[in-house]
Amino acid sequence: MMTLAFFDRFARKYHRRTRAIQCRLGTMATDTGMQPDAASKFFKITETKPVFEHVMTEPSKSFLWRLDDYPWGRNVWNFHPEYEIHLIRNASGVALVGDHIGPFEPGYLAVVGSGLPHDWVTETTPGELIVGRDIVLQFDPEQIRSAAATLPELGEINPFMTRALRGVSFHGETRRRGAELLEEMGSVDGLERLAMFMRLLNVLAVSKEYVVLSSDDLVPHLDPSTLDIMQRALAYVLDNSTIDISLPDLAVMSGMSESAFSRFFKKNTGNSFTDHIAKLRVNRACKLLADSNLSITDICFEVGYSNVSNFNRTFLNQRKMTPSSYRRLAQRRRASHAATFPTSAT
Repeated sequence: MMTLAFFDRFARKYHRRTRAIQCRLGTMATDTGMQPDAASKFFKITETKPVFEHVMTEPSKSFLWRLDDYPWGRNVWNFHPEYEIHLIRNASGVALVGDHIGPFEPGYLAVVGSGLPHDWVTETTPGELIVGRDIVLQFDPEQIRSAAATLPELGEINPFMTRALRGVSFHGETRRRGAELLEEMGSVDGLERLAMFMRLLNVLAVSKEYVVLSSDDLVPHLDPSTLDIMQRALAYVLDNSTIDISLPDLAVMSGMSESAFSRFFKKNTGNSFTDHIAKLRVNRACKLLADSNLSITDICFEVGYSNVSNFNRTFLNQRKMTPSSYRRLAQRRRASHAATFPTSAT
């Protein structure tokens, strides 16, 4: 079993090693053809010690409920043995769950099971803090399974627990009711909070309003060194997805050959490097198509493509519709929502 002391030793050792890597980055542009700004941005990534999430539940409580601001130290690509029910309250961004890459918006509700890597990323300006962006509930699945031995009704959530191993997001009334229960938990404690937790599990377990997120064949390597390299690589890719990112550059940053890094990336994200970039760019394009009046050509260049035909082809492959069709659909949805929930005149 890996202890807190192990992780601390690993973090200190890795931080010393990254100092040596940073010394070499000054000559990396010349040696590898990497753009100088790419090396500069990687300096910032390697300055941060690797973060491993240890879920600490108080002895008097059977699960952890937490209200988080964004960003903070645990907002990284991470995994843990506990199940996590996650509510995004007041921001939009990109959800990374296993090999799933997709958008989230205020009210987004998801659950991830044991060992499934995940992160919810919102673009922020330097110094910006989104207060109370997340409500996070984490619980030990073994406690639920043990309790089911004497409380057989708990066995009814077994199919839900299995689905959650791949990550699940909810919509419709399930999302609304789930968010409501998570919010209410913040104002109660003890047995009343536990009763709400049981009601929340029931709402999610019996719901048909869900989408399974990650592939069932994703089997990432979840050792500390792999997690650290992936955190840094994914952070770099996410920050630079709108420019021409080079696989050889990332391989050098990660201390691997190009072919080894390509296999490593595919193994631990479920996506090839090219597909991962495409999903990030198309996700950003969807937001711009829905929320802006930019032309499709301008959006193409804005998200990182230099060729409109290539952008259209990639978008069609990812979303099964053209960018113009997606924009029309988004406009109809917005009009329908406005008609259903009209704003009051001031």
